[in-house]
Amino acid sequence: MTSLVTHPKGLTFSELKGFCSLTDGNLNRHLQVLVNAKLVVVTKLSGGNRRQTWCRSTALGRKRYVEYLVVLEQLLKDARVREKTDALIPDAGTSAAGRRSGG
Repeated sequence: MTSLVTHPKGLTFSELKGFCSLTDGNLNRHLQVLVNAKLVVVTKLSGGNRRQTWCRSTALGRKRYVEYLVVLEQLLKDARVREKTDALIPDAGTSAAGRRSGG
């Protein structure tokens, strides 16, 4: 989705495959799931002697991607707060039993 959202005009199947480092079969499967969720549109175009498959994110796909980034950003902020809080507590993350037994 990142590759498609950052290329609003879309990418060819080959370009997307290169960005994602996936095999044809794996990329096809990912695209099938995204198309079924209406997050991506796949179009097959004929040009000259060859047929090209184009992939593009939909408006819904871009919206959902931004929503995902908001959630991810909040998770990172929460992790930083947790890290700072843990640094203030002696033996943070060690159970009471572990402290008693010296382990």
